[in-house]
Amino acid sequence: ISYIGEDPDREGLLDTPRRVIEAYDELYRGYRECPSEVLDRTFGETAGYDDFVLIREIAFTSHCEHHMMPFHGTAHIAYAPVDRVVGLSKLARLVDVFAHRLQTQEHMTAQIAAAIEDILKPRGVAVMIEAEHTCMSVRGVSKHGALTVTTRFTGLFHDDPGAQARFMSVVRGPTR
Repeated sequence: ISYIGEDPDREGLLDTPRRVIEAYDELYRGYRECPSEVLDRTFGETAGYDDFVLIREIAFTSHCEHHMMPFHGTAHIAYAPVDRVVGLSKLARLVDVFAHRLQTQEHMTAQIAAAIEDILKPRGVAVMIEAEHTCMSVRGVSKHGALTVTTRFTGLFHDDPGAQARFMSVVRGPTR
């Protein structure tokens, strides 16, 4: 507080250090959460379903590990299950686990895909993240609205251009 030129003894700032710690507990709770516990419950009643499952537009907010400034956007996740599927909310929770850590977007994209790959062992995983980084939009070059897009493809999404194209088409398709 003193560093930015403020008086830490000013009435409005007296409780700020405690409030910052409480905020950090919430913002960085991903360090206390385990991806394998998030994805631990699966269901086998799929009636022979053999296509991919996609959840798109999973909103998130994270913090850049370089400036500790927020970045926010949407994640799109698909996986091709083998016999069993995971509850849909679990994929959104997985995004939150990694988003609530100091991150780069590239690392977050890779971590989400790796967790799904390692824990669910599907035929393939596709992850796309689109985000605006405030370290670029409100400081530095100040380019508000610029989106960074990262992807990670494994298994059939990596090996089959048609599966990858379908993923991209469905992600880019009409919204509600």
